[in-house]
Amino acid sequence: MGRLSFRRKQAAGSDTLEALLAKAATGDTEAREQLLKSYLPFVERVASGVCGRAVARTDDEFQIALVALNEAIDAYRTDRGAFISFAETVMRRRLIDSFRVNSRMRELPFTSFEEEDDEGNMQNTVETSSALEAFARDQETSARAEEIARYAVELGAYGLRFQDLVDVSPKHVDARRNAIDAAKIVARDPELRSMFLKSRSLPLKQLEARVQVSRKTLERQRSYIVAVIVLLLGDYALLHSFIEGGIER
Repeated sequence: MGRLSFRRKQAAGSDTLEALLAKAATGDTEAREQLLKSYLPFVERVASGVCGRAVARTDDEFQIALVALNEAIDAYRTDRGAFISFAETVMRRRLIDSFRVNSRMRELPFTSFEEEDDEGNMQNTVETSSALEAFARDQETSARAEEIARYAVELGAYGLRFQDLVDVSPKHVDARRNAIDAAKIVARDPELRSMFLKSRSLPLKQLEARVQVSRKTLERQRSYIVAVIVLLLGDYALLHSFIEGGIER
C-alpha cells in the first residue's frame, strides 16, 4: 500500500482549524500537510480503537485511516458538524469496510474503488460515500434525540410524559386519524390555539362543534390530542414520524 509523504515545511502555526481546512480545500498543500501532521496521534487512536490493538504508523491500518483523514479534509463541509467527529466517522468506516473487502472480496483489489482527483490524489469514492451516509445517519440520530429531550420537557408542562405516548395513542387507525385531525384544528385555528396555549388544556367545548366525533371520544383521547398539538406547534420536524403516516402541517 502506498504511503503518504510529508514535507518538513509547515504552514503558519497561527492558523485555526477552520482556516487550514479552507486553505486545504482550495489546493494549499502546506495547509493540508500541517493538518495531516497535527492529527497523526488522532489517526493512531482511531485506528487502534477500531482494530482493538495498538497500531503503529508503519501498519497498513494506520495508512488506511490516514488516507481516510485526507479524504475527510476534501469532503468536509461546515454543515456536517465538527470536523473531528466527521473525520473519525470517515476513518472508522474506511477501516471497517477495508476489513470486509479483505475478508469477503479478496479477488477484488482494494484499489479497484479508487479514483484520481484533479490534483492527482487517490480517493476511494465508495468508502467515502459510505462514511458520509453513516455520518448523516449519526447526525440525524443525534438531532432526533435532542428533539425528544425538548419535547419531553414541553410535554411535562401539560402533565404528560413522553414515555406514556404509546399507551395513550388510539389503537385503531381511524380513531388515531380523527385525533390527529382534531389536533390540527386546534393548531391551525388562532382562537383555539390561543385558548390552548393560555390554559394548557384542550378547549373541549369549542372543539366539539368542529369535529365529527363525540365529546366523550375527545375526552378519552385528550392526552394524545394534546401531545400532537404540542408537536405541531413546536420545532419537532424529525418527530413527526412518531405519528403514523407523519404529520402535514
